[in-house]
Amino acid sequence: MIRNKWMALCLTAVLLYPLQQAGAVEKKDKVASDREVWCEVLYRMAAPVLGSMSEGNLQATMDVEKSPTWDGRNEKVAYMECFGRLMAGLAPWLSLPDDDTAESVQRHQLREWALKSYANAVDPESPDYLLWREEGQTLVDAAYLAESFLRGFDALWVPLDTLTKQRYIEEFTQLRRVDPPYTNWLLFSSTVECFLRKVGAQSDTYRIVSTLRKIEEWYVGDGWYSDGPGFAFDYYNSYVLHPMYIESLEVFSQDGKKKIWNASRSNLDRAWKRMQRFGMILERFISPEGAFPVFGRSITYRTGTLQPLAMLAWRGKLPEELPGGQVRAAMTAVIKRMFSDGRNFNEQGFLTLGFNGSQPDIADWYTNNGSLYMASLAFLPLGLPADHPFWTDEPQPWTSKKAWEGLNFPKDHAYYEK
Repeated sequence: MIRNKWMALCLTAVLLYPLQQAGAVEKKDKVASDREVWCEVLYRMAAPVLGSMSEGNLQATMDVEKSPTWDGRNEKVAYMECFGRLMAGLAPWLSLPDDDTAESVQRHQLREWALKSYANAVDPESPDYLLWREEGQTLVDAAYLAESFLRGFDALWVPLDTLTKQRYIEEFTQLRRVDPPYTNWLLFSSTVECFLRKVGAQSDTYRIVSTLRKIEEWYVGDGWYSDGPGFAFDYYNSYVLHPMYIESLEVFSQDGKKKIWNASRSNLDRAWKRMQRFGMILERFISPEGAFPVFGRSITYRTGTLQPLAMLAWRGKLPEELPGGQVRAAMTAVIKRMFSDGRNFNEQGFLTLGFNGSQPDIADWYTNNGSLYMASLAFLPLGLPADHPFWTDEPQPWTSKKAWEGLNFPKDHAYYEK
């Protein structure tokens, strides 16, 4: 049943979605560029969420799909997860200036919807006021909202009205009620507090510093952090540890200008080098067919596994071993493989619970269909303008493609810190 006119338009857009098959994307006999493919997928992911939330209709429109092993928490956490995680991946793209391109029309529309959605998220009178005051899970997704403001500060935070800004500061501050587990969750507290610090609000320095020290202690070598005292072989280095550690370091160290803990060398510089090594590992994970290994918990986050590669590209930090055209080609292969057949979207246009299609049985006990918008984190390079070399350089075969096709490829080596 179509519940409002916006959903009717959204469903029409879904039916006309231009991605036709994994091997190629065609528009009027013209093969779409890699950037066009990325824009179409991200727009399709974002439009149902922001279009309805901007009107205060997300919670009335989006049916919550929960893991079969759901732990019984308030299911309204799904809406915070959906909005926060989406915006963390979308923010760089929405930060580009408007121009006269078709892409800009989509981007402008999403930005206008996002600004209205941000306001509704903290307005107690809005039907889409989020679940700020219940559940520990709120801390996680508030951190992704804070991250979205850090990533799109001028485009997404600055334009908000004074009351909305005050409401965010109040909501972020009251999250100190949550005692984070001794895992990657420490970075959620740190990210929220770093955002408060950036906007000049009162912040908890201890929550930031203790987290930064602990993540540093949890580095286990060759680009990998342990998620707590015990190492787990999963993608949480992608989802949380590398990106939020660097973003917290950037705020607290004032982009590396301020040394912390009397370190003899920059913690921030070292953290980027570790992410570069981890990015090289991720690139080698991508198979010639555009697949990557499916292991570890939270695998339903789909392309969120590629966030470090995406962040390195967006921030101009790709190592010299990874040319932009090669990384773009590899990531495009994954995006096409995962999203071109439409199986990851339901009839409403929202993401389905699964990895590649509807696969609810692989969901963890904390997973719902809002959780899945971590997939947007692979799209950070859309924050680079269309004429940036990342988008204009000729595509190159990625490492595993070279290896399996008998081409020369660089041998691998571990990263050791001096």
